[in-house]
Amino acid sequence: MAGLNPDSAVPTDIVLHRLSATLELAFDDGARFNLPAEYLRVYSPSAEVRGHGIGPGVLQVGKRGVNITAITPVGHYAVKLVFDDGHDSGLYSWEYLHQLGREHAQRWAEYLERLAAEGGSRDPA
Repeated sequence: MAGLNPDSAVPTDIVLHRLSATLELAFDDGARFNLPAEYLRVYSPSAEVRGHGIGPGVLQVGKRGVNITAITPVGHYAVKLVFDDGHDSGLYSWEYLHQLGREHAQRWAEYLERLAAEGGSRDPA
């Protein structure tokens, strides 16, 4: 369905690849993304990660190797991802997943820069 606003795109396929720890998403606007579980965990839309106010949120450290254990549909607009580190409080709207896919390279670079600046590590303690 060409010409759709990416903010209104809806997934046509969601596949969890446990061995590679990636979530494969295909959208009705033709976009396709393979998003690592670590990336999705680091950018969880939960208040725990985003914080409760304006700002960059809480820096997530030690998430290398995290995987998704469950995907639960939430209405017709989102999914809840459950991670093997126990995190399960973020609702990933279709719009947010599409945005994460489009901005993957930029957001990941920003995360790595912030980790370095704050002395954090991707590796678990």
